[in-house]
Amino acid sequence: MSFADLKRNRTDISKMIETATAAVSDNNNQSKDERIWYPQRDKAGNGYAVVRFLPGFDPNQSWVRYWEHAFKGPTGQWYIEKSLTSIGQQDPIAELNNKMWNSGIEADKAVVRQRKRNLRYVANILVISDPSNPENEGQVKLFRFGKKIYDKIMDAMQPQFPDEAPIYPFDMWEGADFVIKVRKVEGYPNYDASSFKAPAALSADDAYLEQIYNKQYDLSEFTDPKNYKTYDELKERLNLVLGETNPQTSLEKVRSAIDLDDSIPNFEERSAPAPEPRSDFTSPHQDRVDQISQGLEESVGVGTRAPVSDDDDDIMAKFAALANDD
Repeated sequence: MSFADLKRNRTDISKMIETATAAVSDNNNQSKDERIWYPQRDKAGNGYAVVRFLPGFDPNQSWVRYWEHAFKGPTGQWYIEKSLTSIGQQDPIAELNNKMWNSGIEADKAVVRQRKRNLRYVANILVISDPSNPENEGQVKLFRFGKKIYDKIMDAMQPQFPDEAPIYPFDMWEGADFVIKVRKVEGYPNYDASSFKAPAALSADDAYLEQIYNKQYDLSEFTDPKNYKTYDELKERLNLVLGETNPQTSLEKVRSAIDLDDSIPNFEERSAPAPEPRSDFTSPHQDRVDQISQGLEESVGVGTRAPVSDDDDDIMAKFAALANDD
């Protein structure tokens, strides 16, 4: 889509969430990918930045999502891999987790919780303010974030109170800057204090906006199956991390031969219902907000497990570096 088409058709966004089912495929090189930005935190665990979410080249796919596993095995090695479930394929750690969760053994469930998959999102942003790294200001970057920030985006599009008007954060004319405030809570980064500013055009200069638009990264790269490791490659890595030639066989030695997968809900796919959108007011964006909300429950499953932290992309990058050193 051209920049002119974006400006002309920006109120006609209907299927963004339906197509936002993607995975990143940086092959465990997150710490080396200079396109990816995250707010740097000081020694106290605090961080501050202001960014503007950008529309992407496909207005129906302003962000993409993927599932990721990150844990340390008994061998001392790390398993940091994108899950094939992100693209609708069987994944070895997902299969192992399901088998262990359905065993009914509490010790197995504790292990599964440590090895659970984590939901990540990716979007284009313009860095407005980055006090810790001012050289990033004015640059277009990829921003990876978790459920906490995703919920704030959805809350902005479908507010719960009558004195709040919907905001479409990805709109270059009627969107809003996002203020990121990171605090350390119980040892983990917390983004509760982050919020959107009042809606305002990113700039009144269309020539400048077009330059920003053309500097975005094509998010379709994250949906391409060729960027994923194969099932066999992931299985080989998993066996190495677990220190087992065939972890599935060793599990079956101490379990019933009855397969419980069909009778007990899949651990990875359990979800909570999406919040009901408000219907007591209308706005210029209400139609697309309603359409986005309608697709939310189908495209994003919120797991029943409590997350370890909100959006610790910098921590994940360090974990990935550790995995590469194995």
